[in-house]
Amino acid sequence: MKLHAALVVVAALMLTAPTVAATIPASQDPAWAAYDDGRYTTALEEARKSAATGDAAAHTLIGRLYNEGLGVLRDRKQAAEWYAKGAGLGDSNAQLALGLLAARGEGSAADPAIAADWFEKAAAAGNVKASYNLGLLYATGRGRPRDIKRAAELMQVAATAGEMPAAFDLGQLYNDDLEVTHDKVKAAKWIGTAAEGGLVDAQVEFALMLVKGRGVAKDDKRAAWYLTIAAERGNPIAQNRLARLYAAGIVYTRDFKTAAKWHLLAREAGLSDVNLDLILSYLKPAERTQVEADIARWREERLGP
Repeated sequence: MKLHAALVVVAALMLTAPTVAATIPASQDPAWAAYDDGRYTTALEEARKSAATGDAAAHTLIGRLYNEGLGVLRDRKQAAEWYAKGAGLGDSNAQLALGLLAARGEGSAADPAIAADWFEKAAAAGNVKASYNLGLLYATGRGRPRDIKRAAELMQVAATAGEMPAAFDLGQLYNDDLEVTHDKVKAAKWIGTAAEGGLVDAQVEFALMLVKGRGVAKDDKRAAWYLTIAAERGNPIAQNRLARLYAAGIVYTRDFKTAAKWHLLAREAGLSDVNLDLILSYLKPAERTQVEADIARWREERLGP
C-alpha cells in the first residue's frame, strides 16, 4: 500500500502540527493575538490567566508553546500535561495533540493504542485531522486492528472536509489496496482533488494518471501543467518527466536546453535517466553555460540568494 510520501513511516506519524483555534477570535483574545504576533512570552502569560478560568483552548495553547519551545524551553512532558487538561475540558485539538505525542513517543514511550484512543475522541468531536490520523492507524494496523474499509471511511471524512493528504491517501487506497474495491475513477477523483489542493506528490501522481488516461480522460496538456507546477516546487520525479516532454517535443516545443535544465536538477536529487544524459551531448558550450545559469536562477528564486 502506497500512502502519502511524508507519511510512509507511520510509526513516527510525521503529520501536520495540530491546528489549535481559540474559542473566540484571536483579535479579541490577548493570548491568541500575542501568539499570532510571535510574542510567545506574552502569549504564555495571557494563556495562563485564561486557563485559570477554565478555558480549554488556553490549556491547549500552553501545551503547544511547551511542545514547540516557543517562549519557554521545550518540554514535551509539560506539553502533555497541559494538553491533557485541555483534552479533559473537551478541546478536540488537545486530544489530537495528545494522540500525536503518543504516536511519536514524545514525552513518554510511543503507544499507538493510546494515540488511537485520543484520535477517536477528537474525531468524534469533528476534528478532521484526527479522523485522518485514525484512518492511517487503521490502514497500517497500529493501535487498531488493520481495517482498510474503516480507514477509507475516516479518510473520506477528512478529505471531504478539505484535508488534502487524506484525499491523496484515499485515492491511493482505491488505486492500490486489495482490500478496497479497485476503482480507478474514484482514485483519480481523490488524487485529483489533492492535486488541485496543492499537494505536490498528488500533482505528480495525477499528472501520470492524465498521461495514461487511468481513471480520467487522457490529457497531456493538463498533465504537463501539473508536472510544471510540481517541478518548479522541486519534485525530482516531475522534473524528470518534464525534461522528457521538452526533449521529445510533447505538448511543449522541443527544447533541449530546458530539458537539460530539468534533467540536471532531477539528477542532482538522485533521479538518473540515461536517455536524458544524451541530450547534454547535443548542447554547445554556450548553451550548457546558459543551462547552468538557468539552474542557478531557479535555485535563487526558490531558495533565495
